[in-house]
Amino acid sequence: MHELGILSALVNTIEGIIKKEGLTEVEKIVIEVGELSGIVPRYVEQCYPAAVYHTFMEKTVLELIVVEGIVKCRGCGLVFHAVKHDFSCPDCTGQDLEILMGNDIIVKELVCR
Repeated sequence: MHELGILSALVNTIEGIIKKEGLTEVEKIVIEVGELSGIVPRYVEQCYPAAVYHTFMEKTVLELIVVEGIVKCRGCGLVFHAVKHDFSCPDCTGQDLEILMGNDIIVKELVCR
């Protein structure tokens, strides 16, 4: 489960930003996780309490947004949801795909004091 390591690194990065800005507390963090990122949203939610345990973010609320994995077929140009179609173009059955969105993990918002 690499999600814990990712979250721990994220907490360290946010801590540096918060200290630099002179803020003291993060009330809420909004994270976007792409379906194609290799990160399992359920594991992020399960690991989050351990990642923030005994940190300045221990009381921070996590909001997780899952971003659909949208791809474009290089064969016919169709744009579609990769997971819903088992990574195979519904028009030409091609599997040479270009990822357009949904392959990142992004801190979308921090609500701070």
